[in-house]
Amino acid sequence: MFRYNVRGENIEVTEAIRDYVEKKVGKLERYFSDAPDATAHVNLKVYTEKTAKVEVTIPLPYLVLRAEETSPDLYASIDLVVDKLERQIRKFKTKINRKSRETGMNTADAAVLFNGEEENENDSELGIVRTKRLSLKPMDSEEAVLQMNMLGHNFFIFEDAETNGTSIVYRRKDGKYGLIETD
Repeated sequence: MFRYNVRGENIEVTEAIRDYVEKKVGKLERYFSDAPDATAHVNLKVYTEKTAKVEVTIPLPYLVLRAEETSPDLYASIDLVVDKLERQIRKFKTKINRKSRETGMNTADAAVLFNGEEENENDSELGIVRTKRLSLKPMDSEEAVLQMNMLGHNFFIFEDAETNGTSIVYRRKDGKYGLIETD
């Protein structure tokens, strides 16, 4: 069962808006056999040019679901974000099912292949304003690219399942992907 943290910037989060968000984001729970115990962080922003931006982040033990959408209508933005999150979940489940069939591992073991991250705000004399701690899970570069895209990042650090070394995948300016391997 999701818990909801709904915040508004330049907008008051009314009960009607909160109910709409909970109803729409709550539909994502049907994709899980055991509803995960997670908090859905929803940020609603309204800009002076009459556009509304909705950001939803749902950190799960094996995956971070994140999407954002901007449109002239707040409710339409919420609908679009939920559609994006549904596509991410379906893509993830398809990937897990395919991997489990190929390798013969069960779905629970396959889900562990995906990486979680923990954030820590830290002010430092060196100008470092954020520190992230990662627990690197073994995966192949294809899975790392999928996780990077789901997070919306330009790079992703992972433990290569074949070499047991730390590797980095990144998005190149031409839209293709690069891989950095360590010795």
